[in-house]
Amino acid sequence: LCGPVPRLLEAQLQDQRREHEEEMEALKKQVDLMQEELEKQQQAFLQTLQLSPEVQVELGLQQEITRLTNENLDLKELLEKLEKNEKKLKKQLKIYMKKVQDFEASQTTVPVERRPCEQSMQVAVQRKEKDFQGMLEYYKEDEPLLIRNLIT
Repeated sequence: LCGPVPRLLEAQLQDQRREHEEEMEALKKQVDLMQEELEKQQQAFLQTLQLSPEVQVELGLQQEITRLTNENLDLKELLEKLEKNEKKLKKQLKIYMKKVQDFEASQTTVPVERRPCEQSMQVAVQRKEKDFQGMLEYYKEDEPLLIRNLIT
C-alpha cells in the first residue's frame, strides 16, 4: 500500500504509541512514589510497635492533633473565602438596590405627555384581564411602574 492514507495512519499510530509510552512512564513514576510512601509508613508503623504503649498513645495523639490542626486551618481558609465573597455580594446588592431606587425615582418623574399613554394602557389592561385572565400587554419601560401598581 502506497499513498498518503497509509502514511497518515502510520503517523497516527506512532503518535499513539508515543503517548502510550509517556503515559506508562508517568504511571511507573507514580507507582514508584506510592511504593516509597508505603515503605515509609511501614517503617513508621514497625517503629511505633516497638515503643511502649504510653509512647504509642502519645504519638497517636500528636498525629491526631496535627491532623485536626491542618483541618482547622483549611476550614478557616474556607471561612475567610466565604466571608470575602459575602462582602462582595453585599456590595453588589447595595449597588443594585441603589439602581432600582434611582430607576423608580426616574419613573415617578415621567413627562406629562406620557401619562395619558399610561392611563389608556391601564384601561386596555383591565379590558384584557376580563377577556384573557392573566394575560397582559405592556411596554418594557413600564414594567417597574406596573410591578409597583400590582404590589400596592
